Amino acid sequence: MAGGTQDYQVVVNIEAQYSIWRAGRDLPDGWSEAGFSGSKEQCLAHIDTVWTDLRPLSAR
Repeated sequence: MAGGTQDYQVVVNIEAQYSIWRAGRDLPDGWSEAGFSGSKEQCLAHIDTVWTDLRPLSAR
């Protein structure tokens, strides 16, 4: 399976927790697109930059 450069997208839930999801697949309930896509490594690096407070939003 050959990987492209935009195989993943960054997603976020209502608690402001981030994850990655395969591009083009339906998102699970409670998750939405965070506006960034790329390779797995690029998406994980983006999450490291934007997700600085790992506590769920309800605990902040």
